[in-house]
Amino acid sequence: MFYGEHEHKLDKKGRIIIPSKFREVSKENYVEKFYITRGLDVCLFMFPEDEWKLQEARFKNLSFTKSQARKFNRLFFSGAVETVPDKQGRILVPPYLKSYAGIKKDIMIIGVANRIEIWNKDKWAEFYRTSKESFEDIAEKLIDLE
Repeated sequence: MFYGEHEHKLDKKGRIIIPSKFREVSKENYVEKFYITRGLDVCLFMFPEDEWKLQEARFKNLSFTKSQARKFNRLFFSGAVETVPDKQGRILVPPYLKSYAGIKKDIMIIGVANRIEIWNKDKWAEFYRTSKESFEDIAEKLIDLE
């Protein structure tokens, strides 16, 4: 559903403008509401409402008797905020989430199929630089093409 890399800046009021491609896809799929929360690798995850509900069901089934599950759920769900883009496709991200991801002005908005990731531009560049060399090795270990 969401694909590509899009370079953006926060607007003067600190809002993020969702790329027009993502707005079009959202409209085609009747997505009106998103959920943003702390993601992995120090970025933000932004899920369409239906995908959020799938993730919520999956994660709430983790055993609360396991400390790692409790820790993950606390950080993931306590950071979550519901958002509806305005008519220009802008969303306001709470300061605590911007702080978590190190977002100040320059950002990268990344489409990762079922979710959108919002990155500090420099952190994305560093992640990409250090990860691109191992792309084929990762694919070989994770994907069985037969």
